[in-house]
Amino acid sequence: MGLLSNKVERNEIKPGDHIYTYRAVFTYSHHGIFVGGSKVVHFRPERNLDSSIEASSELYDPISPQSACPIFPDCGFRRPNSGVVLSCLDCFIRNGSLYCFEYGVTPSVFLAKVRGGTCTTAVSDPLGTVIHRAMYLLQNGFGNYDIFQNNCEDFALYCKTGLLIMESEKVGVGRSGQASSVMGAPLAALISSPLKLLMPSPVGVATLTAGMYCMSRYATDIGVRSDVVKVAVEDLAVNLGWASPHDEAEASNRQLMTL
Repeated sequence: MGLLSNKVERNEIKPGDHIYTYRAVFTYSHHGIFVGGSKVVHFRPERNLDSSIEASSELYDPISPQSACPIFPDCGFRRPNSGVVLSCLDCFIRNGSLYCFEYGVTPSVFLAKVRGGTCTTAVSDPLGTVIHRAMYLLQNGFGNYDIFQNNCEDFALYCKTGLLIMESEKVGVGRSGQASSVMGAPLAALISSPLKLLMPSPVGVATLTAGMYCMSRYATDIGVRSDVVKVAVEDLAVNLGWASPHDEAEASNRQLMTL
């Protein structure tokens, strides 16, 4: 992988890698965890997995009955009321290219990446742990999809690191690098606007805006934030409020047994 592109060939990825591909002419990227055997576990909006949804809304990456995989019978497997899906690599990539998300990059490399959603300074856990999380969530779900707070990149980031953000003493998912880029660019432009009066050069303003944008992305990176906690995948539902009282009691018992 180079500084400008994380593009890889299929024979270069290994089980436990966080992979992604671009959709809608590079408008956005779709992320997942490669689990081996040409299979990918990824997270999508539940409504897009309903056969009544027409395959015209590219933004939400829908599946239609006509797109059933002719090679892998279990391609598209998911549990009821869950957006976590098992797909073959071909169906995940579609007609796009394959990219590998980078972990443990230096701050300088992170800032050099103009586009968000390609790398993080956070370090990945062992690949076996990553695959365990992905397969566990395939069976138990990852909550409700939200394009800004709980999306496919958030799913892959959690599988790789086990990290969640602590918000007001409550654990929450997000925010992905891709989402940070969408919100950071307008904010950087807004903050730098008053400085146009002091900096008449368009090149200078553009450079300043780009710098603010990159710094805003870096500040929200899960690898440098101080408000993150490590959460075991078995306790994820309890920490995020998805579990029943019975599940909460079991999680408490597990915590007591580890003390």
